[in-house]
Amino acid sequence: MKHSEPVSAIMSKNVIKLNIADDLTRAELLFKQNKIRHIPVVDGNIVLGMLSYTDLLRISFVDAVDDDSEIVDTTVYNMFTVEQVMAKKLVTVSPETTIKETAEILSTREFHALPVCEGNLLVGIVTTTDLIKYLIDQY
Repeated sequence: MKHSEPVSAIMSKNVIKLNIADDLTRAELLFKQNKIRHIPVVDGNIVLGMLSYTDLLRISFVDAVDDDSEIVDTTVYNMFTVEQVMAKKLVTVSPETTIKETAEILSTREFHALPVCEGNLLVGIVTTTDLIKYLIDQY
């Protein structure tokens, strides 16, 4: 196993993003259409927060039984903005952060995805799933 491999080797570079002005209905559609669980929230390409599918579950019963459905009940979503629901106190990593350091952050915190940024600019996202796939590839 390579001990100093950078997180840029395993991060997703084509990041699905939400703009701060987007609504929660759009967020749920992006989660479902792309089969993802975390979406960085940006203004331009500057990261402002992170929205998780769990964040949506906390405010409503968002079709939890039917993840394949693209039909969204927007009643609860009209009561909140993306900014109100997203996590704002972000931990980010740089593309040069090692995979080991990234794994240590994710294993000691209560979240499962980190934005990868150069300064404030979003360049990727790394998730616990990316780390598991990396580990599997080592064997």
